[in-house]
Amino acid sequence: MTRHQFGFLAGFLLVAVWALGGAGAAAGATLAGLVGWLLVRVLDGDVTLPGLADRAPAGRHR
Repeated sequence: MTRHQFGFLAGFLLVAVWALGGAGAAAGATLAGLVGWLLVRVLDGDVTLPGLADRAPAGRHR
């Protein structure tokens, strides 16, 4: 499945959930999808805590 096909399918399913269950259900489905995506990235080793810490901005100093 290409990225374009996946994007179309994800968008279609989001609108279908929104139409059938309302905006709250669509938001919940989107949040669950993002959490699942992040979990798979962590399990595959694509995302690490040190890598995330490197991306975080340093604290502001006055």
